[in-house]
Amino acid sequence: MKLNTFRYWALAAVFGTGLTSCEDFLDRPAEDTYNVDNFYANDEQCIQGVNPLYNSPWFDFQRGFFRIGEVLSGNYYWGSSPYLTFTVNGTDQELVDMSNSLWSVNAYANTIRERLVTANASPETINTCIGECLVWKAMAYFYLVRIFGAVPIVHSNSEDIAAGNYNEKYKVQVPDVYEYIIMTLERAIELLPPTNSEGRIDQYTAKGLLAKVYLTKSGYGMNGSRNEEDLRQAAAYAKDVIDNSGRHLLENYSDIFRLANNFNEECLLSWHWVSSDVWTCQNQMQAELAIVGFDEFNCWGGYNGPSVDLQDAFGENALSPTRYNGDARRKATMMMCGDTYDYFWTDKGGFNYIDFCFSPTSGGPQQYQSPTGANSVKNLYGDTYDHVSATGVSPAQQRSSLSTHLLRLADIYLIYAEAVIGNAGSTTDASAIDAFYQVRHRSVNTYERPSSITWEDVWKERRLELACEGDRWYDFVRLSYYDSQRAINELTNQRRDVYYNLSDLYEQYYETGSFTVNPNEHRYNPNAVKPNVTVSSFTLPFPSEDVVFNPHLMEDPIHVDVRSEYSY
Repeated sequence: MKLNTFRYWALAAVFGTGLTSCEDFLDRPAEDTYNVDNFYANDEQCIQGVNPLYNSPWFDFQRGFFRIGEVLSGNYYWGSSPYLTFTVNGTDQELVDMSNSLWSVNAYANTIRERLVTANASPETINTCIGECLVWKAMAYFYLVRIFGAVPIVHSNSEDIAAGNYNEKYKVQVPDVYEYIIMTLERAIELLPPTNSEGRIDQYTAKGLLAKVYLTKSGYGMNGSRNEEDLRQAAAYAKDVIDNSGRHLLENYSDIFRLANNFNEECLLSWHWVSSDVWTCQNQMQAELAIVGFDEFNCWGGYNGPSVDLQDAFGENALSPTRYNGDARRKATMMMCGDTYDYFWTDKGGFNYIDFCFSPTSGGPQQYQSPTGANSVKNLYGDTYDHVSATGVSPAQQRSSLSTHLLRLADIYLIYAEAVIGNAGSTTDASAIDAFYQVRHRSVNTYERPSSITWEDVWKERRLELACEGDRWYDFVRLSYYDSQRAINELTNQRRDVYYNLSDLYEQYYETGSFTVNPNEHRYNPNAVKPNVTVSSFTLPFPSEDVVFNPHLMEDPIHVDVRSEYSY
């Protein structure tokens, strides 16, 4: 269902709690007995009432999440996508769907929270469930402000419906939106317990997200430096999570992204999808990113792939038959020539990337498709056997149960290191170095603990650690707040284009185990056009249909004292 964003605010507020979610971890209310009057009658029903926020309203954000986070940032090549060329306009369907989705999340969170206030359940459960709603609300607004800049605040859909003004909302200034997010997360921290059921939001989820919000906010409106108090807050909240959450990094990086580890302790906030007959509950990204034939259904992602620039960052070269493999995250992020995977196609003895592409019996395309020399690994689960082995449930076309992790402990470690560095450019602080070292050493086992770390160290480490997880663009937005020229320069000078004639090389590899490069034929596009990146590139346009229904979106934002105007 594609609806105008502002109309969707109204519809979601009325029907949001009746658009139920899915089974297992996300048990749903029984559809034949559910209605607003007889639900929220006990602890279990309160928990079920919150479950939709872990997947359904986020469904239409999945494509935009990846296009913005990875294609726009230069981590991923996607053909003629406007996100690759910085030419996104208000009619782009991914942009429209994404905007609808984020406002839908806000409407769900507002409506469910209001129902929970009068629930007939234990105070502890009510508080926990309201806290979960507030974190999801904050996350939606955190995406909105980093994508669109100034946006309206919809604190209560039901009040706006009653007032009849939901198509007349004014944008609110960016600092006020950040203050609203902070206020929302502070209240969530008060309500949430230190631990929650497996895979669910707890107090440290809210603290970790708040650390990231403060780090992002710290540069807004600044020139070359960042607000010291915001940096201090970011460091304090991140350190609290590191020291007191009881969470640890997984020993093996690739394990984070396996189906069997959907609820692993490293992940503080995740979309938890379910392969179900109920549309909008499922992860659809394998179909988007995998090569045709990778599963028993229909995939169409083979002609795209992780960018040449991201390969450069990992120290890899697609024009070489030999992999560097100095960083375990590379293979866990992108498939390249020579790679095999024991956790995909476990019923067939594992997955061999180049054999799959060329073998006439593999079910693959029998050609090499990616023009960058790589294809996706993250966001893939494998074949049906892999899915059933991990979850006990079969996948289907565009339907898997693979969780999408939005906030990980490793991110918090790097937030802490960057916040401690602050405006100094580098630090010798032992705790910041330890945080950075734990992240890097996990995947680069030859890496020795340094005596100091720089902002540049953390900047690059964030890219490698979180590559293809939908996050990188927001690092550029954060940088643009206080040093837009640096962000522009890096984006402009990326290798965002393609190699020529890789299929010839890789067919040689399939047949002989090696290949020989002819530099006149096998090369990076010498005529690659640099993208036109400007200061305005760091905010995307509102969907055109939203502007039609609410012309105030084209006006200057207003100041709102959010702590006086709103309360929870």
